[in-house]
Amino acid sequence: MKFTLSWLKDHLETDASLADIEYALTDLGLEVEETVNPAAKLAPFTIAKVLHAEQHPDADRLRVCKVLTDEGEKQIVCGAPNARAGITVVLCKPGDYVPGIDTTLGIGKIRGVESHGMMASERELELSDEHNGIIELPSGEVGQKFIDWLAINRPGTVDPMIHIKITPNRPDALGIHGIARDLAARGLGRLKAVEVPAITGSFPSPIRVEIDPALREKGCPHFAGRLIRGVKNGPSPAWMQQRLKAIGLRPISTLVDITNYFTFGLNRPLHVFDADKVSGGVLRIHPAQGGEEFLALDGKTYTLRAGMMAISDEAGVESLAGIMGGEVSGCSDDTVNVFLESAYWDPITTATTGRALKINSDARYRFERGVDPAFTLPGLELATQMILDLCGGEASELAVDGAAIDTTRSYKLDPARVISLVGMDIPEAEQRATLTALGFTLNGDMATPPSWRPDVLGEADLVEEVARVASLTKLVGKPLRRAAAGVPKPILTPLQQREKTARRTIAMLGYNECVTYSFIAEEAAKLFGGGQDAVRVENPISSEMTHLRPDLLAGLLKAAERNQSRGFMDLALAEIGPAFTGGEPGDQHLQATGLLIGSNAPRDPHGSRRPVDIYDAKADAEAVLAALGAPARMQITRKVADWWHPGRSGVIGLGPNVMATFGEIHPKVLRAFDIKGPAVAFTVRVANVPYPKVKTPTRPALTISDLQAVERDFAFVVDAGVEALTAVNAAQGADKTLIESVRVFDQFTGEKAEAQMGAGKKSIALTVRLQPNDKTLTEADIEAVSAKIVEKVSKATGGALRG
Repeated sequence: MKFTLSWLKDHLETDASLADIEYALTDLGLEVEETVNPAAKLAPFTIAKVLHAEQHPDADRLRVCKVLTDEGEKQIVCGAPNARAGITVVLCKPGDYVPGIDTTLGIGKIRGVESHGMMASERELELSDEHNGIIELPSGEVGQKFIDWLAINRPGTVDPMIHIKITPNRPDALGIHGIARDLAARGLGRLKAVEVPAITGSFPSPIRVEIDPALREKGCPHFAGRLIRGVKNGPSPAWMQQRLKAIGLRPISTLVDITNYFTFGLNRPLHVFDADKVSGGVLRIHPAQGGEEFLALDGKTYTLRAGMMAISDEAGVESLAGIMGGEVSGCSDDTVNVFLESAYWDPITTATTGRALKINSDARYRFERGVDPAFTLPGLELATQMILDLCGGEASELAVDGAAIDTTRSYKLDPARVISLVGMDIPEAEQRATLTALGFTLNGDMATPPSWRPDVLGEADLVEEVARVASLTKLVGKPLRRAAAGVPKPILTPLQQREKTARRTIAMLGYNECVTYSFIAEEAAKLFGGGQDAVRVENPISSEMTHLRPDLLAGLLKAAERNQSRGFMDLALAEIGPAFTGGEPGDQHLQATGLLIGSNAPRDPHGSRRPVDIYDAKADAEAVLAALGAPARMQITRKVADWWHPGRSGVIGLGPNVMATFGEIHPKVLRAFDIKGPAVAFTVRVANVPYPKVKTPTRPALTISDLQAVERDFAFVVDAGVEALTAVNAAQGADKTLIESVRVFDQFTGEKAEAQMGAGKKSIALTVRLQPNDKTLTEADIEAVSAKIVEKVSKATGGALRG
């Protein structure tokens, strides 16, 4: 929406500066996109007077002038044919930027004569295309600012143009009068009332209007017009042309320019028909049958679809209702009799037609957002008066069909609720005054919106109107009061805190977090124990997203497949999210899953690159469990699900409580996803990790002993089928007070081991770290603990200390 400052002042009596108006508009929700102020580029120039002019000694077409300026007499060389003594001119001094020639002036010599500036023509100042000579002013004082002279004598040339952004819910602001109403409510001036004249027709209108019954309820409830005969069309007045040009419109003729003037000034789109080109004496407003062709004012021919609203005479379609008039009945300079139309068109129907035919017009832009239905007849009367004033002629009586729709509705104004929601202490009297200034009618505590505000549809809209006029920039930020005194309770639940911890730990381990869909294909779901009807999605996004995922590995493997197809072979992907075992609310659990594919490191000269293996997944699973607070001693079993490799995977748990699974992915699953290279993974069930029995807000204190720790190595000969973890757990339980840690540092297996220790045997070597707390260990203490370790491990594994 564009308008000029002088146009705004036709509707708003104000002394506010342009800057104040711009700030208020944006603060009111009418955001200023751009302001074009012609005065800004003319600000440096002043008025001067030529005292003397003589021929240049070395040029026939140049004159050397003595010019009286606010800085005294200056010598200026000028080539204009009208440069002579006694004229009042516009002076551009050295250092001034001249927009018309895109030059910053300096002191120079022209044919050997020094020149201190220039005297400008209108084209050089971008006032017009006139450049046959310099500007000769009929008045003005030496030293006076040229923009001040223009403001008095030619105000249109320095009239600022303001461009604001209108949101779809504010159709009333698509007219300058509506913008002025908002500014007046803010306190920037007084809104000037629109005086509607009462035009008495001197003869019946020879053109009648008829609305098809199918459109009376929804389409065109109200259509009015009148014939004005004996008009004289031609160019519109200069002031009107200047305003239309300033907002980017091309002046056409007085009749057409008047309709555009009302469209932008009062948000009242109108249309004028050349009455002598309307055949049959009747204009019908009806839904199109489909297939009718219509030559519009933009010179294009459109084929109407069934149901589109049209205005037709006996010959055919003359106008596309609410969007664009027709070329056949358009007005020209030869128009003598004109039929002026003012109607209310349904927003939805107008928008649908405009989009279907891809026609954009100022009328459509307003009708599809909703114009004031009560202003149909007043707008017609005002436009009639302007046509009579500018074009002359004689007006007929009104030709009307239908009536304005009833928009009456009321909502309760609760001043206390307004203060509570806005957070500002706005007195009740101020609230009521604001709504009244905006056109609302107040009856007790009920507020009735005006007919031009279709966006006000509830009590919340009343609050918004009061708040935006009061200005939310005055809102003072205040901290929210706590529900209870003291230290606030944690906001996150224990499970949410664990999820956050798991996510940070997995990221620390070097994984890239993925976020995949919770929906997967049925074939993929069956690979992970899912695919039942209970988890089928009734309205899937696609055929590949039909079931809820039973495990996060499905999405990670799909992501890995896409990455490998693009050349990324070494991957570390992870995801934390829900997996689903059924369709009920409780049939889901939180998983933290990591997937390693390819090698553990890039190629380097040190040979550190190796394929990922089960122990990488096991170590990462244990790191996540440790971060979640899992106990140090856990059981590892081989009762894994079908999508894990049966011999190269394990389950970490406490009895029947499964906390994590790790290992290689089953080859059949890798083939289904076309995964290349070794692939290992881990899945942690976050909620299954036991919570600590004693909950404290902080970590336990770090316990450090100042006594020397002792390490002892033990090697046991056991059966080849004995797991190393069995030996580790047995050694750990030998003395829970002294033994700090137990770890495997060697395993001797294979043919050489069997040759030395017997068939079906292997050697497991353990390092046990003893940490005393109250006294230094003696050799006897160490031997006693060592004996317990040997006894416990031998009993648990059936093995013996290796000699």
